[in-house]
Amino acid sequence: MSPRKVEPAYPPLDVPKPVDEGVWIVDSGPLRVLGMPLPVRMTVLRLSDGGLWIHSPTRYDPDLHETLEIFGPIRHLVAPNSAHWTFVEAWQRHCPEARVWAAPGLRDRAQVRKSGLRIDFDLPETAPADWTRDLTQVVVPGLAGFREVAFHHRASRTLLLTDLVQNLEPDRLPAPMRPLARLAGVTAPTGRAPAYLRLAVKLKGRAPAEAARRLVGFQPERVIFSHGRWFERDGTARLARSLAWLLPR
Repeated sequence: MSPRKVEPAYPPLDVPKPVDEGVWIVDSGPLRVLGMPLPVRMTVLRLSDGGLWIHSPTRYDPDLHETLEIFGPIRHLVAPNSAHWTFVEAWQRHCPEARVWAAPGLRDRAQVRKSGLRIDFDLPETAPADWTRDLTQVVVPGLAGFREVAFHHRASRTLLLTDLVQNLEPDRLPAPMRPLARLAGVTAPTGRAPAYLRLAVKLKGRAPAEAARRLVGFQPERVIFSHGRWFERDGTARLARSLAWLLPR
């Protein structure tokens, strides 16, 4: 009997999957990071004004683009931290009227400046007028210029993170990668941020701890993040467990 094929990502890929009214996820990838195949995910929200807001865009696909335009015009492309920006430029080329928002400091990175990505706005500490009716946002700082901006969609009680929680299912990883993933602390069902990121954030002091307290305080029903099995239910309890390393004692 041939061994079961390992599938890191969550098919079907590059198609919108409904989560709640006006909320979709798009699974894609996998990407290779330090040799490890990572599933990757973006989230699409329809705002109160009818426009679409895309969190952490994944690879551009014309069929996906066409489908999303049925839901509404794409008005905002959001790069929520220092790692999740590489696919934004392709979406920007095909959606020239969309505004691009990026985590604070992202525009100053040499790779970003060389990429040709146009960043229209830095994400502020509080939600801008463009989506304040729908979303609350929190900036989680770290060392070495790291910032991740988290978003709470109030109508659906959905919290959107990027890398602050990773929850990789071991049976979706190649066998040699499983011990490394466990060592990094990113395996389901108790996935957290990878060890290097936990260190960079925790050493920043009280500000990220207070940000984590606010995130749990939203009491989300679900938590969507970029890598691994997202929290489809019991979001508050599972988030508190994944952020226990950061929450104030």
